[in-house]
Amino acid sequence: MSKPALIVEQLIHRYGDREALSNVSFEVAPGEIFGLLGPNGSGKTTLFKILSTLLEPTSGRVGVFGHDLATDPEGVRRQLGVVFQRPSVDGKLTVMENLRHHGRLYGLSGSLLTQRCKAMAERLGVSDRARDRVETLSGGLQRRVELAKGLLHEPKLLLLDEPSTGLDPAARRDFTRYLLQLCEQDGVTVVLTTHYMEEAERCHRVGILHEGKLVQLGTPDTLKAAVGGDVVVIQPQDTASLQARIRERFGIEVSVVDGTLRTEQPQGHEFLRDLVEAFPADVKSVTFGKPTLEDVFIHLTGHRFWAEQTGSEA
Repeated sequence: MSKPALIVEQLIHRYGDREALSNVSFEVAPGEIFGLLGPNGSGKTTLFKILSTLLEPTSGRVGVFGHDLATDPEGVRRQLGVVFQRPSVDGKLTVMENLRHHGRLYGLSGSLLTQRCKAMAERLGVSDRARDRVETLSGGLQRRVELAKGLLHEPKLLLLDEPSTGLDPAARRDFTRYLLQLCEQDGVTVVLTTHYMEEAERCHRVGILHEGKLVQLGTPDTLKAAVGGDVVVIQPQDTASLQARIRERFGIEVSVVDGTLRTEQPQGHEFLRDLVEAFPADVKSVTFGKPTLEDVFIHLTGHRFWAEQTGSEA
């Protein structure tokens, strides 16, 4: 068994009296794409700042390929490539000028710098635009330039903060394919934060953050399987009344989420039929389907994921 690429142990961070991270622990294997999924205020940004050495935790331990963040931050930084949520490319410079400037910041020069820049531009599919100013590129191509910058010094661990922000669904899929290639062909380990369900679905494993806590961890399929069946969502005429009557009639637990009733049943279509037959006048509408990662979040927290998208990020 290879040693973990990233170790996070009992990480705590406080802003004054507010605890943004509460005993967060997980490990990431070499060559893995690990996604941190959570809404605004879940602690993603704080955790990303700590992993990228921009913020010291209140307590806990972070290790990156054997280097301890507290005692050897420079050793940690040498292992990292970082792509932030906000663009860091200079739109007035060409693709190649952006790469060369970034490489010099890492001490690269001469033929080695030229070789790395050309290789990364080709690897990320922007070599044909190398002489174009970045501001003329699409959002997806600009994100590839960001990724090329982050990989220029050949890091072992790539940290990505909301990498698909501003990209359309097709560009997000293309970006994820590039990440998979990096892991499979180059052995790069990727840790990304995201609030896009489809992006999290393509990760090897996902950690779900809620109010500073890591509430669940596993592969997307494992997380969805743990929900316990088809997800049935009921729009009732009277929420409290129908919730009580369903419990009494079927002996099952029904939760209230944003005015709807939700339950998980192994045979959702059969329950749906029985529900409508039992209470035809009390149901406005009802849907069912296989669990998604949003259903996992609701199952674990009792809240809709997108309903949490208010307030400042932590």
